[in-house]
Amino acid sequence: MAKNKLLIVEDDQGLAQLIADFFSRYEFDCSIELNAVKAPERILNEQPALLILDLMMPDVDGVEICRQVRDKFRGKIIMLTARTDLMDQIAGLEMGADDYIPKPVEPRLLLAKARSVLRRDSHASSNSDSGDQNSFTFEDITINLRHRTVKKGEDVVNLSGPEIEILSLFLKNPGKVIDREFILQNLRGIEYDGRNRQVDITVSRLRSKLEHDTKNPKLIKTIRNRGYVFVGEAE
Repeated sequence: MAKNKLLIVEDDQGLAQLIADFFSRYEFDCSIELNAVKAPERILNEQPALLILDLMMPDVDGVEICRQVRDKFRGKIIMLTARTDLMDQIAGLEMGADDYIPKPVEPRLLLAKARSVLRRDSHASSNSDSGDQNSFTFEDITINLRHRTVKKGEDVVNLSGPEIEILSLFLKNPGKVIDREFILQNLRGIEYDGRNRQVDITVSRLRSKLEHDTKNPKLIKTIRNRGYVFVGEAE
């Protein structure tokens, strides 16, 4: 079986090696980059299926690396963050990370997260091949879920993994109010604990890229105390 290429960007050599040794027992071909300054070029050149990226590194932090590579990097990103710093998690997600995990790292949980984010693409592919409708047009916005592409007029809109996943969920449930629990259960398989801001952050980023006026959105509306509803009508 072909292995998934994994690049670990982490300045703590001991931790990086621990993760690499553990993941190498499974379906991963692991490599390590200890130098944060060199990381962006290596990420874009190697295009690993999965990037595990530490947030706090000298010279260049993980959020800046994520910002530099996200639009051209085709793989998934899991960010390692400080356990108690919610702002770290928010910053990582806003820059396009697909998921995060707090330190200290539990290798088995990290492995489960890695498998989960990589399954999302294969899940989307199998849905695409099933013959379901995958192309949508809303005024000047065109969306192709099969190819995971979005255009606004003639401009390509770059969406992160979580953004395209939530957009896909909205498109499959038009006119239906969907709450945060429904979204997290469908996309992450976890329950909403009343504090997780991941859905709100991702929806906010999605609006900023799709809506012409984010204060008066036409596609994604917030239903107070209930969730979100996708109200656009496909042409």
